[in-house]
Amino acid sequence: MPYSIIAKPVGPRCNLRCTYCYYLEKDVLFAESSAGPNSRIMSGEILENYIRQMFESPGNHPIEFVWQGGEPLLAGIPFYENVIRIQCRYAGTRPFSNVIQTNGTLLDDEWGNFMARHRILAGVSLDGPEEIHDTYRVDTQGNGSFKRVMNGLDVLRKHGVDYNILATINSANAPHPLKTYQFLKDQSQGFLQFVPVVKEDKNSSSGVTPWSVTAQQFGEFYVAIYDEWVRNDVGNIFVQLFDATLGNHLNAPPPVCYYAENCPKTGLLEHTGDVYACDHFVSLEFKRGNILRQSLAEMLGSEEQTAFRCMKSELLPQECRDCSILFACKGECPKNRFLPAENGTKNYLCAGYKSFFEHSAPTMRKMAGLVRSGRLAQEIMKSHL
Repeated sequence: MPYSIIAKPVGPRCNLRCTYCYYLEKDVLFAESSAGPNSRIMSGEILENYIRQMFESPGNHPIEFVWQGGEPLLAGIPFYENVIRIQCRYAGTRPFSNVIQTNGTLLDDEWGNFMARHRILAGVSLDGPEEIHDTYRVDTQGNGSFKRVMNGLDVLRKHGVDYNILATINSANAPHPLKTYQFLKDQSQGFLQFVPVVKEDKNSSSGVTPWSVTAQQFGEFYVAIYDEWVRNDVGNIFVQLFDATLGNHLNAPPPVCYYAENCPKTGLLEHTGDVYACDHFVSLEFKRGNILRQSLAEMLGSEEQTAFRCMKSELLPQECRDCSILFACKGECPKNRFLPAENGTKNYLCAGYKSFFEHSAPTMRKMAGLVRSGRLAQEIMKSHL
């Protein structure tokens, strides 16, 4: 079974201080060492070990290298030039690609040239129009980052770099679904991913932090943009949850781990070489080893990691097992399961997911029928004219 890795070449280091960021707090795990600032960048030894092992993985499937942070551009262009050199050394005939998830604020012509030359896909974080985006996506001085992100998108367009937009759903943009969707759609190249901001806060009456999206907001957000999408954008705009939902109606493999029965064979590689179970479970409890001492196959195939992957389905409460929309949500991500339920906990966003999946089911079933008959899903729009 192939595995995939999210690599963090500079760990949690970032030039922004987004209010809702869950990863900045991981900095305590990687205290500055006496080796100086370069100790906060993945070493050449770790990098080569990682790339070599990825190409040694079984099969001949394409290898996708995903670089995240923090802010991965802080590693600098020379770091990624070395990445490409090492990849070319070990790839042989095996195809590979690189994806860099960035906040977009450091993109300039040099980065644009480099990413275009090596066909690197950029994932750019953008939460909506300026007044929405700047609510939580701020720098170390508390200043909004919107204008710098937009400049970064201009750079990518100028140099012909392919990019996707990743937006969080938070308490600032959730009340404005169509405004947010229309803006992001206009800025995109057709691919949008929305990630809900959910952080438990037991001292809050809502159970979550003020910047988190509530289950009701989450459901209403997706219902609103789905209705717009199914009328006008099927086949032109690809929203990750909509793709996953249609895929589940077709019994196809989900495009993202959230909607899979169990967590896939993935892991997170830190700049130190430490490997963790998942980027949402970076703690000593979920540390699987270090790439300089153990192989990825050994760490990701360990009994501990196998148990971690399977807990997604095994720990579902009976309420979820009996639910009519389990086939679509699969309980979503275990990190969001803290809502009390009989014999366990369920996903905090459960009510929102149920609202969306039940609302979208009639048209999703029609689209699935179109696809099964060899037609295009976008034909659904004819019935919504």
